[in-house]
Formats: sequence, structure tokens, C-alpha cells
Amino acid sequence: MIPMVDLKNQYQRLKAEIDAELAGVLESTHFILGPNVQAFEQEAAEYLGVKHAIGCASGTDALHLALRAAGIGPGDEVITPAFTFIATAEAIRYVGATPVFVDIRPDTFNLDADQVAAAISERTRALLPVHLFGQPADMPALMALAEKHDLKVIEDCAQSFGADIDGRMTGGIGLAGCHSFFPSKNLGAYGDGGMVTTNDDALAEHLRSLRNHGSKVRYHHDEIGYNSRLDEMQAAILRVKLRHIDEFNQGRRRAAHAYSEALKDVVTPPVEDGLGTHVYHQYTLLSERRDDIQKALQAADIACAIYYPIPLHQQKVFADECAGLSLPVTEDVSRRCLSLPIFPELADAQIETIVSTIHQVFV
Repeated sequence: MIPMVDLKNQYQRLKAEIDAELAGVLESTHFILGPNVQAFEQEAAEYLGVKHAIGCASGTDALHLALRAAGIGPGDEVITPAFTFIATAEAIRYVGATPVFVDIRPDTFNLDADQVAAAISERTRALLPVHLFGQPADMPALMALAEKHDLKVIEDCAQSFGADIDGRMTGGIGLAGCHSFFPSKNLGAYGDGGMVTTNDDALAEHLRSLRNHGSKVRYHHDEIGYNSRLDEMQAAILRVKLRHIDEFNQGRRRAAHAYSEALKDVVTPPVEDGLGTHVYHQYTLLSERRDDIQKALQAADIACAIYYPIPLHQQKVFADECAGLSLPVTEDVSRRCLSLPIFPELADAQIETIVSTIHQVFV
């Protein structure tokens, strides 16, 4: 069996470091907002080149808290892609705002800035681009639109930890960046976890209050907040993994480039548009014979997945407000996309097996 991601392999490599850090947390018995959370926030902020990193309970919470802290609420519209995980749009709904879905670029699968420009209305208050699969969105174009129309930009960085545009890390370009540490992510915890990054002092202060029951001083509550704190043990694990993130991302890029070279004659491999560094949270190809490839891989006991089979504007939960909405590129990509196993430790022999299985479909 070749899995989509091999977490056991990575744990064995880091076992001594991780076990020692976890033992230290258990010995300290300081489990909530302890020294590891504080240290991880500082180390992550330094790595990402931002002033503030605020840990929270999940990537979904990071999006929710960032939108609320940014003042997005009922009556507001937020432009975002429909080709993403539902958490992106859920967070917009959580604050009472309306997600406005626009189409994506056929090469990068990220927001099409021209489509965004056409969708801006008097009610638009924010843009929520997704750096999908680890490929940075066209932030220069989106930031120019935001400045022109006085919009806030919240980056969904759930899949892009370590990606950059001209040396600026994703999560440090807009007003805020929202990160997920779900176990399969490029920087993954051993449970749920998330983080918001920002260079805005006031926003950071508000986020720290919101994540901790609306409290800045213990037992003093200025507003209704949430219980959304990054766990101390997860922070300890993330501190270990952060030291290896560049190695992890380079391993993903190595595997992705091997795939692309070997498969370029039979499928459409993912594109690196030169705008920024793609860190390949997923390796997602396009093919008219997607279903045949999927069946062949499954028969060979090789994992694969479709991200995402039903775009958000076609989901039941958005059916009423999106009735009649056509996003032709999004719909075409959903019909033809397939993601292959991708993780830093993916061996050359495993890549060869996967590639050979796919080539057999076209013989």
C-alpha cells in the first residue's frame, strides 16, 4: 500500500525529538497557553516574517477568528473561490457574511483576479484567496484590487505553509493569514491546530482576546469570544517539525517534479506559474481519463483522492443562493482533477510504481 501521506514514517524519523518534547510537557503539567505555545508563536512568526502569530484550535477557527477580528459581519460580501474545502466558506458564514464565489485560473486553480474584479460590489468588504495545494495565489493582483476598492484581504494558507512570493511568505501579505496544522499538512500536528498571522498590532491583540473567551485579563471579559486555543502538546510537536519544514517542503517539490517529468506526456501536470514557490501540499493533475486512472491506482493498492469532487457553489448547503451560478473553469477542473500521494519521504521506487501504473492506463 502506498498512502496519500505517510505520517508513521515521519514520526519514526523525528521520534526522539518529539517524544522528549512531549515528556517535557507532561512533566511540567502546563497544558493550556503554556511556554511551548508562546515559543511556537514566536518561532513561526520569525519563520514567516510577520510581527504576530496567534495559535488557535484549528484552521477553520483561524479563518473564523480572522474574519471576525477584521470586522467582517452581516451584510458584508467576501469574494472567495468555490474550488476549495468548505471551511473557507463556512468561516464567512460563521460571521454572518455572504461568500461570493468566483472562478479560478485553469493553470494554478487559484482565484482569477479578473473574475474577482468583475464580482466586486458595494457590499464587498474582503477578499479571501486560497493558496490551493501549496501554490501561492496571485497576491500582487489581488492586493492591487484590495487597495483600489478599500478591501481587506484574509489569506487561506491552510495548504501553503512555507510558500512564498518574492521572498514574502504566504500569510504575511494580506491583513491576516490563516494556517491549519491538521496532521496531513506540510506542517502538521498530531491533532487539530491552527494559527493566524498578521503584521497589524490591533488585530493581533483582538485575536488573542477572541481565542480566549474574549479575555485579555483573567476573569475580565470584554466581549463574547471563543475557546479556541492551540494545545500545548501540539505546540511542542509543531516546534520540532518547524525546524524541518524547509526540508519537508523540498522533499515534496522533489517528488512533484519527478511526477511531472514522468507524466507530462499522458496527463496535464500541475503548473508552477513562476509567481512564487509551490510547496505541493497536494500533487493534483488533470486528465480526461481521471476515473480510469483512479481505478487503476486503487486496483494496485495505491491511494489517490479527488480534491474537490463537488465545488462549493454546487453543494446543497449553498444551493439556494448559488442557483444558476456557472463557474465553468471550476466545474471542468472538478471533473478532471486527481491528487496522487505526496509527502517528503516518498521514495523514488514508490514514484516509479505510481507512474508505471498510470502509464498502463494509456497503453
